[in-house]
Amino acid sequence: MNNPDTLQALVEAARKAGADAADAILVNAASLSVQRRLGKTEQIERAEGFDLGLRVFVGEGGKLRQAIVSSTDPSPAGFASLAERAVAMARAVPEDPFGGLADVPDGLVSVDFDLFDDTAEPDADALAARAAAAEEAALAVSGVNNSEGAEAGFGRTTIALAASNGFAGEYRRTSHSISVTALAGQGTAMERDYDYSYAVHLSDLEDAAALGRRAGERAVTRLNPRRPKTAKLPVVYDPRVAGSLLGHLAGAINGAAVARGTSFLKDKLGQRVLPAGLTVVDDPTRRRGLRSKPFDGEGMKGERRAIVEDGVLTTWILDWRSARQLNMASTGHASRGTGGPPSPSPTNLWLEPGAVTPEALMSDIREGLYVTELIGMGVNGLTGDYSRGAAGFMIRDGALAEPVSEITIAGNLKDMLLNLHPADDLVFKRGTDAPTVRVEGLTVAGA
Repeated sequence: MNNPDTLQALVEAARKAGADAADAILVNAASLSVQRRLGKTEQIERAEGFDLGLRVFVGEGGKLRQAIVSSTDPSPAGFASLAERAVAMARAVPEDPFGGLADVPDGLVSVDFDLFDDTAEPDADALAARAAAAEEAALAVSGVNNSEGAEAGFGRTTIALAASNGFAGEYRRTSHSISVTALAGQGTAMERDYDYSYAVHLSDLEDAAALGRRAGERAVTRLNPRRPKTAKLPVVYDPRVAGSLLGHLAGAINGAAVARGTSFLKDKLGQRVLPAGLTVVDDPTRRRGLRSKPFDGEGMKGERRAIVEDGVLTTWILDWRSARQLNMASTGHASRGTGGPPSPSPTNLWLEPGAVTPEALMSDIREGLYVTELIGMGVNGLTGDYSRGAAGFMIRDGALAEPVSEITIAGNLKDMLLNLHPADDLVFKRGTDAPTVRVEGLTVAGA
């Protein structure tokens, strides 16, 4: 099946049904995963799906009415009735003064970001072997006596988009993954930890046994945690949780939140939000990137952007709707599925690394906290107030000391971002990535 032609036929059916503009998206996906625990395969799951989404607009200018319908039937025989239903729905909803297709479509996109691994797809036996290697390595760590299991997976997805403004594009991507969780200790004194790897190409996936060993070693180091006294301390975020601070930043500069006035950074465009010298990059064009894509959910080509440059906020994250609300242009950050409208979302997002090692970053801390796990979502997007449960290790005289848990760290994100200092250990692993970072003056609530 020629996916762009199929979508063009659906768009044409919408125009014939009375739509003044329309776009259609197709997602064709397949996945296979295997879960193992304590040497036995617990679950093998394979899923395949084909989804179509049709978005239609009735009216012109600021008087557009919009509706979205979806289907799992790829047959063109049903396109006319699907389009008629969508147009009827659009005529019954309120007008949206900011809706519509992309103002400036980018046309046919044929960029290769190496997002498809064309080696042979792994079968269930191959995935089971990866999961087994991870779990066995975790269980071999002294002090580990149980496991929550390991899982290995593979997926492939085709995404196509066509619109009545002339855009047509298609791309494919693959994913390989492995995860493992180890348990150490006994009864109520038991501790757990995990590790995982996710990659577009199998050759970039981390070694399963190495993941297992790290998960096991981390679980053992967390045994017999204490609860420190409440104090105001410097807090160092491990890379696997440091990205959450970038996530809060991305949420605050999301065009939809800014347009609603519900962001604590809504008045900060062009102003300093991080210390001088720091840069945050968003890049949908990164080869083999976990969130790379040649076009966004509205057919806009993405580009590498310094979201924050030398500490100064340079742009919002915008789709066309939020851009129109703010009298701006889309930044190519529209994200969507088949059943809903586009909304702004970052792609490959990272904080550029600093110039010092993690050890040097905390070498002058007499007493502080090193966070390896965050719990809950106690963040107020309107005010920036921040309060999250945490676990990790105390820092004493510049080195990691005893494990701690059942604590809360609190502050305000405006101040936290302005007092953030990165180490040099950035690794691209999660899609939103940061090196080890240090934040001054947070309240650590414990005993």
